Amino acid sequence: MNSIECPHCKQNFELEGAGYASIVQQVRSAEFEADLQRRLAERDAVHVKEVELAKSVVTQEKDKEFADKNQQIQRLKTELKAAQDAKDMAVKLAVAEAKSPLETAINELKNEVGKADMERQLLEKTLSEKHQGELAVKDKIIQMKDDEIELRKDMKMKLSTKMLGETLEQHCELEFNKLRPTAFPHAYFEKDNDASEGTKGDYIFREADANDVEYISIMFEMKNEGETTKSKKKNEDFLEKLDKDRRAKGCEYAVLVSMLEPDNELYNGIADMSHRYEKMYVVRPQFFIPIITLLRNAAQKSLAVRNELALIKSQNVDIEHFEEDLMDFQKKFSRNYDLASKQFMEAIKRIDKSIDELQKTKEQLLKSENNYRLANDKAQDLSVKKLTRNNPTMRAKFEALDQDED
Repeated sequence: MNSIECPHCKQNFELEGAGYASIVQQVRSAEFEADLQRRLAERDAVHVKEVELAKSVVTQEKDKEFADKNQQIQRLKTELKAAQDAKDMAVKLAVAEAKSPLETAINELKNEVGKADMERQLLEKTLSEKHQGELAVKDKIIQMKDDEIELRKDMKMKLSTKMLGETLEQHCELEFNKLRPTAFPHAYFEKDNDASEGTKGDYIFREADANDVEYISIMFEMKNEGETTKSKKKNEDFLEKLDKDRRAKGCEYAVLVSMLEPDNELYNGIADMSHRYEKMYVVRPQFFIPIITLLRNAAQKSLAVRNELALIKSQNVDIEHFEEDLMDFQKKFSRNYDLASKQFMEAIKRIDKSIDELQKTKEQLLKSENNYRLANDKAQDLSVKKLTRNNPTMRAKFEALDQDED
């Protein structure tokens, strides 16, 4: 028999061998199971720690391997970037070397085009300023000439056939009488009514000094175109008659006041006809008073010589020498007068010629303005494409440059 004490109540139980053995077996199995579970738990804890340790080691190894791979990738990337940079640099250098001649040529062309454009603009500005200046000067000259032409036309109208309702003879007489009280107080100016010689002039002018010594005399003939027949006559048609009337009436000078041949430039001023008839002149009506004044002033200069000559004659002195001096003086004066008259006519011719030339110049300048406009349009339409149209070499260079830029 076996005795077992209860751990709670301290009571002893008697058990048979089989029951005791069973109980012992149960106790042993429970202890074993508890020990097993404990050991298993310990084993599991150790296993978990080993697994965690292994995971930690694997994680560390993986992290290290990943870091190594990242470093390798960064190194490869760095090497690849360096290789790419070297390649790009080589390509850029090659492209730069290839483009350098073209860029130089293009820059040279651009400089040439720029210079040409600047020269064109400067030339256009210079031509425009010169053109404007010339136009201004020409227009001013033309305006002055037009004013002078209008003045002459107006004068011609005023001195036409009927001047203020009067004839040419009445006009000349009126003009003289206006100045008679002041300029010609002792002068004789009347119509020639003496036709005893078969012919007569229109008016005679005479003037003497205080000693009643006549020092100038002029025979006037007035001819107006309106007083002639249908067939137009010339001034020369009346010169012979005028010379005959002058000699018949003892006049020193002969003057034809004429409106004939209005388009003849020879008679636009004071025309000296002494090469045909001695001391003869043809004038327009506006020079009627000036020719009297001119001849009268010249004669007054010789008046002292005339008075001295008269005194010498009265003293019975040889006057031939003084007559020669007087004739020489008159000859020189006549020559100077002829020269002055010719110069005056030459100046008139040059003025008229200048009118024609200025009119032609004005027409040419007006035409040149259109040419300037066409030239400006062509210059504005100028381009590099048109410049290289007939230049295949430069066109190829520009096309190659465009391809490189693309």
